[in-house]
Amino acid sequence: MKITVVGAGAVGATCADNIARKELCDELVLLDIKEGLTDGKAMDMMQSAVLLGSDTRIIGSTNDYKKTAGSSVVVVTSGIPRKPGMTREELIGINAGIVKEVTANILEHSPNAIIVMISNPMDTMAYLTLKANGVPKHQVVGMGGALDSSRFKYFLSQALGCSPHDLNADVIGGHGDKTMIPLTRLATLNSIPVSQLLSAEALEKVKADTMVGGATLTRLLGTSAWYAPGSSGAAVVEAIVRDEKKVIPCSVYLEGEYGQSDICIGVPVTLGRNGWEKIHEFPLNDEEKAAFAASAEAVRHMNSELKL
Repeated sequence: MKITVVGAGAVGATCADNIARKELCDELVLLDIKEGLTDGKAMDMMQSAVLLGSDTRIIGSTNDYKKTAGSSVVVVTSGIPRKPGMTREELIGINAGIVKEVTANILEHSPNAIIVMISNPMDTMAYLTLKANGVPKHQVVGMGGALDSSRFKYFLSQALGCSPHDLNADVIGGHGDKTMIPLTRLATLNSIPVSQLLSAEALEKVKADTMVGGATLTRLLGTSAWYAPGSSGAAVVEAIVRDEKKVIPCSVYLEGEYGQSDICIGVPVTLGRNGWEKIHEFPLNDEEKAAFAASAEAVRHMNSELKL
């Protein structure tokens, strides 16, 4: 099996490293436009594999899409990262052109590849990929909900003093500081609703911290985070290539689910060998339904900036 990661920056390289360490494929292609960057990072990762015991072969490619031919899954991280004070939405003009060109080249050589979108604004880039290339809807998966949910579990675990692995906690909606919806009402610690364990004020703080989780790291680091986004992308890839049937919130194309159509937005989906295989509709209350509708409206506003 071959997997390609497009973009060898911090997020792409971290994602590729996680994929190689887990031996999710026989061959991993790391592609970037910068001369020599992927060759160097591929060599560095292969030298670390000697110590880690991974047998995945990593190949660097400087904008040569022929090397990506026959990829089963392609992770797209291309584009400029956020700077402090910058929203994901402000990236749309530059990154749309990059993502459109990248996905067209990828699909020319791997027409059946599952595309895992990381580039921001992620929901809009997933929608662009689907509409510009005319691929089946199950073939495009935006990973934003996986990342947002991991941050939600982190903040909950800090507030509860528990292991995040004992939590079921999901974030749906758009992958944006103002559009994501951490579902505090439905979150549980080993089947115990967290609302029984934390005060309303504590839960509201967890929710607020989750929503600005990315912005907080951008302010601290001076650029976008990379460990959690790269790991989240690799987790989505793992669920797909190992046909795990895991339910993970991802940005996918809706056709009536959650009352929305013609939009890519975060909802819980089953992931398997065919990409996303089923959308699960959570029993949202009126407040959560209203929040989801508002989130969808915000994502549509971003989509309207696209030149399709």
